[in-house]
Amino acid sequence: MLIDVRPDGPVCRERVTDRVSAPEAPETPAPPAPEAVARHRALFRAIHRRKNPRLRQTDITVTEEAQVKRAVKATALGNAMEWYDFGVYAYLAVIIGKEFFPSGNDTAQTLSSLATFAAAFLVRPIGGMFFGPLGDRVGRKKILALTMIMMSTATLAIGLIPSYASIGVWAPVLLVLCRMVQGFSTGGEYGGAATFIAEYAPDKRRGFWGSFLEFGTLIGYTVAAVLVTALTAGLSDDAMQSWGWRIPFLVAAPLGLIGLYLRMKLDESPAFQKMAEAESGPAAERDKKSFKESFFGQWRAMLLCIALVAAFNITDYMLLSYMPTYLTQLGFGETGGLMSIVIVMLILMALINSVGRLSDRIGRKPVLMAGSIGFFVLALPAFLLIKQGGTIPVFTGLLILGLALVCYLGVMSSSLPALFPTDVRYGSLSIGFNISVSLFGGTTPLVVAALIGATGNDLMPAFYTMLAGLVGIIAVAAMKETARKPLEGSPPSVATDEEARELVETQRVS
Repeated sequence: MLIDVRPDGPVCRERVTDRVSAPEAPETPAPPAPEAVARHRALFRAIHRRKNPRLRQTDITVTEEAQVKRAVKATALGNAMEWYDFGVYAYLAVIIGKEFFPSGNDTAQTLSSLATFAAAFLVRPIGGMFFGPLGDRVGRKKILALTMIMMSTATLAIGLIPSYASIGVWAPVLLVLCRMVQGFSTGGEYGGAATFIAEYAPDKRRGFWGSFLEFGTLIGYTVAAVLVTALTAGLSDDAMQSWGWRIPFLVAAPLGLIGLYLRMKLDESPAFQKMAEAESGPAAERDKKSFKESFFGQWRAMLLCIALVAAFNITDYMLLSYMPTYLTQLGFGETGGLMSIVIVMLILMALINSVGRLSDRIGRKPVLMAGSIGFFVLALPAFLLIKQGGTIPVFTGLLILGLALVCYLGVMSSSLPALFPTDVRYGSLSIGFNISVSLFGGTTPLVVAALIGATGNDLMPAFYTMLAGLVGIIAVAAMKETARKPLEGSPPSVATDEEARELVETQRVS
């Protein structure tokens, strides 16, 4: 665009852009005119290839199924250990309240126990901020081994703490301290485990292999519930209150050693190895960039991660952690409630890998949206059934919630790592995941119990679940589809050399 400028002399013409300072943001260059492309096809083809270089077969990551299975087994077992620890505490919350807090009001003791459960989640973001960026610098494997050691040691220690009657106020103090160590170590666990599996899995099967991480979660909860149920049924109330409750915590030591052994035998993830080989520049500069990017460079993906995790974990902790306490308060038998939850979890374990495989075919978004809508629409009918009491209504209500939850369980472990690039994936995912879990997931039992106490309405868990479903609907609508695509910042990943050759050949044809 040209304008007339008449300072003092003759008319002169100059471009507006010559007189204006540099624009605040660069404009997107206009696409070349079709006639120019037609006249100079070779030139524009060369420019396109320079900007988008073709992949060579050596650029593509090939991870054989045996390697993926080893990585998934070690990572999922570690995750099972983590959630075994948390599950045991949740299922024994009533007994722990009586053991570690002053006698008097049973409701106050239960709330104190649940508050201690929630306290561990206060330090999870700190653990995520510490372990996550460290995992982006030194590797996923080393940090996952360290978190395993800390988690199992803290769980073992809880089983050794004397009661309030023996050491007074030091009992709850030591309990809170052990829970803090659990929370701090867990801050580096899920983000690293999900990242590790996602970076090992081929692009076309990331949903299937990622689902094994949450399969491990269900195993941990199931083993915890079965063990607590067996002890409750086999021991008298006095024996269970006196010493029986300690057994599940003491079992953590051998389980932790097995998980640590399997993790130490693994190789580092292929995506991290390729990134480390390609890195250049002083190590201090790389470390500073990684830490900064984890916090500030991924704000949109971070917000999306927080929303998705909030919807997922509110419903997850509602069903798997708070429900035993809720059923006990409704007057449903403790053993019957735990067994109903165990059966529901076994059904979810049978379905979860199929849900992950389905997401590889139709996409992550449709599966996640189905789960979100399920919670929003079916939460109230499910809790009305549970409130009726009786084995069949309670089991049916739990199963309805479980079928909605499995849509999250089967997909989240492959969806969340795909939100972030490789160089900051562990750090960003750990920070976003643990901030959300601390604010919304781990506080679910305490918040719901407090809401019921304040309102006297036993359906408050249903309304809270519906709110989580609504958050999930909004978050899933805003996310991008990532199924069957390479992780951001990583080359394509395939299962065989034949697939790699086919990918290169397809590129040449196109």
